[in-house]
Amino acid sequence: MIKVFEKYPIASLSILVLLMLLVHLNVPNVTIMEARNFISAREMIQDNHWILTTMNGEPRYQKPPLPTWLTAISGLIFGVNSLFALRLPAALMVLFLGIFVYLLSIKLFLPKLQSFNNSLIVVTSFYVIGILNEAPWDIFAHGFMTAGIYFLFQFFQNSNKLWVNALLASFFVGLSFLSKGPVSLYALFLPFIISYGIVYKFKNFKSKTISFISFIALFIIIGGWWFVYVRVADADAFLKIATKETGNWNSYNVKPFYYYWSFFTQSGIWTIPAFISLLYPYLKKRVQNKKAYQFTFWWTIIAVILLSLIPEKKPRYLMPVLIPLALNTGFYIQYLTRNFAKLKSKKETIPVYFNFGLIATIGLLFPIIIYFLLKNEIPNFLVSYILTTISLVLIGFYIIKNILKKNIQNVFYLTVLFIAAVLIFGLPISTSLNKNNAFNEINSLHQIEKTNNITTYSIGEVTPELLWNYNGKIKDIYKNNELKLPKENNFGLLLLNEDVSNITKKLSKNYQLNLKETFNLNKGSKNKERLIRQLYLVSKK
Repeated sequence: MIKVFEKYPIASLSILVLLMLLVHLNVPNVTIMEARNFISAREMIQDNHWILTTMNGEPRYQKPPLPTWLTAISGLIFGVNSLFALRLPAALMVLFLGIFVYLLSIKLFLPKLQSFNNSLIVVTSFYVIGILNEAPWDIFAHGFMTAGIYFLFQFFQNSNKLWVNALLASFFVGLSFLSKGPVSLYALFLPFIISYGIVYKFKNFKSKTISFISFIALFIIIGGWWFVYVRVADADAFLKIATKETGNWNSYNVKPFYYYWSFFTQSGIWTIPAFISLLYPYLKKRVQNKKAYQFTFWWTIIAVILLSLIPEKKPRYLMPVLIPLALNTGFYIQYLTRNFAKLKSKKETIPVYFNFGLIATIGLLFPIIIYFLLKNEIPNFLVSYILTTISLVLIGFYIIKNILKKNIQNVFYLTVLFIAAVLIFGLPISTSLNKNNAFNEINSLHQIEKTNNITTYSIGEVTPELLWNYNGKIKDIYKNNELKLPKENNFGLLLLNEDVSNITKKLSKNYQLNLKETFNLNKGSKNKERLIRQLYLVSKK
């Protein structure tokens, strides 16, 4: 069976990713970044705002529209209110990324098995999966960029199909730019160019100058036309948003230079192998393809350095680093696969036993850990608990069995299956954390508005998660420290808890305010005030 999977790596990868990500695609809670994308997609469909994108009826130009277009198209096909439909394009981009990591590995003259391993590492890395829920634009930008780099690598390496590779590279790099602006150009493309120059040099580049200039011109046209159009069609809003966004680079979430230097932990279950793969003096003498290893090493390190130079830092900004890091980690896995049975040094064997032994132990202890943590909730997800227990215990057992036999390739596959089992069988268990007795969805506001024949407004922007759940638009009547009350005699007003005293005091002279409902979208132990709104029915005296 294993030989069949290895014989058809892209088909095997596709089956794994589709099962891993699609089975419970609708289970995770909607995050703030997802909600923004979903609302814009909904307004594209409902209001025909395909080019001048909006959120809550207001200009939303912070991100280019390609990911939202794809989200909206999926919504049109499968249902605009279906989380499965809206998340499907981003999930498929994980598969797209995995396929091009495999193809790029082949072009690096890596063995077919190592290339397959690389693709499995990238699609099971923690933040590659996590980014789907936290910041869906990123997987599009970096997935398309990886495809562009695949064709650009061939462009640099040989003169065959020069213009075909240049055109295809420009197409995918342009799509990346149309997904998140220059982010991936800086975080993935530029480190690629620098590392390629260090390791492979730009041989015979003079004969490729015209086609390379054409590549640059075409990707700028493909990726930049939307920015130009919006700059002309809605200049004031575009400039206001652009000024705020660029200002954030130096003033928002500012972290020290060394903030990203635990970047390898973002690979999750591959943390220890990823770290060891970065020990250049150790591994460079042990890999078969030294030049390719040097290339992936420098690509990873330069990406981290360039990201570290930007004052604004967030953990999710490291996601593009995981792509060259997966290639780099694959060299260490390949070395272990070929040589672990012959290793005598404890310095080399102990990290391997510790890493995979820890994963096996977690699998074996899973039913006990979950029982003590969530024993009162187990009846609510009994099937998931049983299936996850069986799969993880078996995986843990076979990891130990194969590591004792020193069969690292099987151990590697079992580790991939560990992640797959958690997502396929175990993800519904996470809903047990969604406990909040005060939880009250805002979508019931429509019935309140209909019953009382009112329109509802808000003081300050309504947070995207609430707006998505409401499934409509709510106008903000408090902007630039100015309160603009509606003309109606009766209306609804949504207030943050912290604004209740101040606003009710301001309005009490001419209006009567009655608390009607408290909407609370918090799920779990954390209580975020931005997910809570008080609904007041307001009437003129």
